[in-house]
Amino acid sequence: MAIQRKAIALISGGLDSMLAVKTIQNQGIKVEGVNFYTGFCVEGHTHAIRKKDKDKEKRNNSLWVAEQLGIKMNIVDISKEYKDIVLNPQYGYGANLNPCLDCKIFMVEQANAMLNKARELADEGGFDFIITGEVIGQRPKSQRKETMPLIARESGADDRLLRPLSAKLLPPTLPEREGWIDREQLHDFSGRNRKPQIALAKQYGLDDFAQPAGGCCFLTDESYSRKLADLWTAQGRKDYELDDIMLLKVGRHIRPAPNYKLIVSREEGENNFLHGYRKQFHAIHCISHGGPLTLVDGDPTDEDLLTAARIATRFSQGKHADQVLVEICSKNGVARQLEVKPMPSEAISQAWYV
Repeated sequence: MAIQRKAIALISGGLDSMLAVKTIQNQGIKVEGVNFYTGFCVEGHTHAIRKKDKDKEKRNNSLWVAEQLGIKMNIVDISKEYKDIVLNPQYGYGANLNPCLDCKIFMVEQANAMLNKARELADEGGFDFIITGEVIGQRPKSQRKETMPLIARESGADDRLLRPLSAKLLPPTLPEREGWIDREQLHDFSGRNRKPQIALAKQYGLDDFAQPAGGCCFLTDESYSRKLADLWTAQGRKDYELDDIMLLKVGRHIRPAPNYKLIVSREEGENNFLHGYRKQFHAIHCISHGGPLTLVDGDPTDEDLLTAARIATRFSQGKHADQVLVEICSKNGVARQLEVKPMPSEAISQAWYV
């Protein structure tokens, strides 16, 4: 009786990983998916927070892909282990603070560990190889022909790592040499042109999938990376906690001086989210007029808090008023009320915006 081979697939939730799985399934291979949570994932966070996005469809694309393909999905939290990849990438950053090559090596390494562990526990429950949706030339940092062997080697997966969408442009892997996979049914996609993937999706009857937008990671975003770099500069070291990276996704970040920063909510949903952090920071509320909740991070002086209050009221409904009544609550819970004059917009330097 022929042995049914099994593969574990790295699922990002995008079209490429979806097509890679479908290509392998069509050859009779049983596939399970794995999605690694790093803390920097775009999906679900801002759409869940912002009131203006309340009507947008909210779904975890990796779970949705698994449902569409009929495969089991494993969600693995690697946020603690991933920190060293962000802080000390061996192969450096991409255009922003995205350690894409180190990230890919790390994720394949984690998948390879799952593969090896499953093989140890039970032969019938083990995985035979790993698949990813990587396409040669699609990402300038991590998806180049010369980096493909590096990822396979450094992760420990070696020739058990198969990229179905670009396989014909790469040396044959173990699954191909052993005859588990017919190489002729794999693909030769390359470059950033998405037409071959769209055509293949149509062939497979797939008409709903997440659109690529620089990946699903906040670290590829210039604005977010700038905020993270500012955090590192302010605290004098490269480090972060989960709350830090969550707060960087929300509100306007304004740093009038090196010792403190304002986080000003932009709408009701962000206001509600920041409300949960009000006891960890100095907090400024507008009382006489509707306005945002503003958190003040750092070590502000009393004069700094007054400046922060004037900035905060610039974003309130009292921005044109002579005076706005605000409440400033310190970290230790001591609150005081005072009237401040909103700062003119031209007095808020563009250089202060992080």
